Amino acid sequence: MSKQPTQHTMEALVSLAKRRGFIYQGSDVYGGLSGTWDYGPLGVALKRNIMQLWWQHFVDGRDDMYGVDAAIIMNPKVWQASGHVDTFVDPLCEDTVNHRRYRTDHILKDNGVDPEGMTMQQMDKAIKKHGIKSPDGNPLSKSRTFNMMFKTHVGATESEDSISYLRPETAQGIFTNYKNVVDAFYPNLPFGIAQQGKAFRNEIAPRDFVFRAREFEQMEIEYFVDPEHWQAAFDELLASTHEFLAKLGLAKEHIHELDVPAEDRAHYSKKTIDIEYDFAIGREELMGIAYRTDFDLMNIQKMSGKSMEYRMKGTNEKVVPHVIEPSFGVERA
Repeated sequence: MSKQPTQHTMEALVSLAKRRGFIYQGSDVYGGLSGTWDYGPLGVALKRNIMQLWWQHFVDGRDDMYGVDAAIIMNPKVWQASGHVDTFVDPLCEDTVNHRRYRTDHILKDNGVDPEGMTMQQMDKAIKKHGIKSPDGNPLSKSRTFNMMFKTHVGATESEDSISYLRPETAQGIFTNYKNVVDAFYPNLPFGIAQQGKAFRNEIAPRDFVFRAREFEQMEIEYFVDPEHWQAAFDELLASTHEFLAKLGLAKEHIHELDVPAEDRAHYSKKTIDIEYDFAIGREELMGIAYRTDFDLMNIQKMSGKSMEYRMKGTNEKVVPHVIEPSFGVERA
């Protein structure tokens, strides 16, 4: 039987990681930069081992997976079609005295109030009801939305036409290459496309060491299925995920499944299972599996004007596949 994990403070873990050459504060010699981390010799080795094990388990170890490595900076239409430009937001509130900004849901959670399922207006009412102040003891402003994508400009001219973004997830690079893979390989349905790579999110208040940072590594699969058989594919990938976690050596008794209720799921998801783990900071999400339906491919088809249909072998029936997405954050493993 696996031993119970020893409880550590976050400060002790950060100190140990630095002393042993695993992880350092980003730009440490200049005083650091919040939400950024550099990997030392042992950290790089550990991270590479995790990523290689994932690739071997989910890609090389199967005959229905194809790998891609998409660009970090993409045509901004990608993020318009995916909904990120309009909906990739967090609730933000501000200390009215020193103007420090915080995620409203984190403020509530840190004060013993569960924000799950709350609208932004309900969060503001909860802050008022419980008399919650900022960490410095000052009043908080009403919440507003904050888009977490890092904005940049492509080319020598900075204008509205040159705006692009650092990708906030690797998934869209897979979806934009779906048609390329189908045209080149015409794989049997179901099949998956996998990618590992950097993603960037302008977190309002990065916290808990590498658990919630502004730059991180993702390992994601978009598994394309016949809409009539999505549940079987979902169950198979969930089982395969537990096999991978066992290979990582994670204690089974500290792994938990959460069937995310509809009001807490992402806008594209019809079913989501979060795999949670008993971290030193408490039970938190380790990875997730989402049934994204045909949300992404249909939006790409609408925005690009190009068909995302798959022609079924044998019958020539055309369908827009539905998608199952297992998504892992390397740093959380």
